Amino acid sequence: MIATRLSLTHKQAFLQMLADYAAHDPENGKFYERGREDFPAYVQRLADDEAGVNLPAGVVPCTHRWLLDFSGAIVGIVRIRHNIGTRFLAEEIGHIGYDVPPSFRGKGYGIACLKTGLEVASKLNLERVLVCADTDNPASWRTIEHCGGILEVERYSPHYKKPFRRYWIETRTISS
Repeated sequence: MIATRLSLTHKQAFLQMLADYAAHDPENGKFYERGREDFPAYVQRLADDEAGVNLPAGVVPCTHRWLLDFSGAIVGIVRIRHNIGTRFLAEEIGHIGYDVPPSFRGKGYGIACLKTGLEVASKLNLERVLVCADTDNPASWRTIEHCGGILEVERYSPHYKKPFRRYWIETRTISS
């Protein structure tokens, strides 16, 4: 498995990932739909996010890594926000978010995503990161705990209108 930036060469794998989401988890797949409309612009936007250029107001720099298996299929995506300098990020989202396409869930790819995110966060000199998970997603909070996450609190999200858990992870735990 490799973790890489999304490039124009990944278009077919990206479209296969979108089809997987459309068939099995359309709600979470909506996040990636902009890539279907104009894939080159989507790839450029991700590069801009990482470089911190052309960011809309209230958006912080963010590194995106796409995990590919040896066949070239996208098996996970991780987003690492370079800071949590907005109230929404600091309270409800955190530094790292990750997704595993539906057909690849339950195979350890969530752990691989989060470990990749922790490695990137460490390279960004983030010593400690906030990672959040919905309370109705035990697979996600087990992944976070497996990667060294310490539960801070469980609270209600006014934005998403559901309870979630806030975890802190020391980036030095990535070797485990």
